[in-house]
Amino acid sequence: MAERDPITCHALDTTTGRPAAGINVELSLVSDETIVFKATTNSDGRIANWHHEKEKVGKLIESGGKKKSELPLGSSVWKLRFETGAYYGLENTFFPFVELNFVVKEGEHFHVPLLLGPFSYTTYRGS
Repeated sequence: MAERDPITCHALDTTTGRPAAGINVELSLVSDETIVFKATTNSDGRIANWHHEKEKVGKLIESGGKKKSELPLGSSVWKLRFETGAYYGLENTFFPFVELNFVVKEGEHFHVPLLLGPFSYTTYRGS
């Protein structure tokens, strides 16, 4: 099994109390959204590794944290986009997608849980 990436996520369906398996999720560095990592939540609703043909999340965190910004050196803003419309069906949800923006510090692990329903969602920084 591959070592997990520095950014992971977990989606739980609050209508069933079960993992939200099969949600397509994109991860991108906000300062360079041309590079998009993709993955699908597994049977436990988790993503531990992201896919891109050329880039690695850890390397991009290192380079993204060194660009000029108002953030402290070694920090960068990332975005997760959960395709919730495809999961629930567009006619059955208020949110066709959920986008979460968060600050990542180089050298740390960031786990982002999403508690998801068709008409609400909650998130927090996990461990």
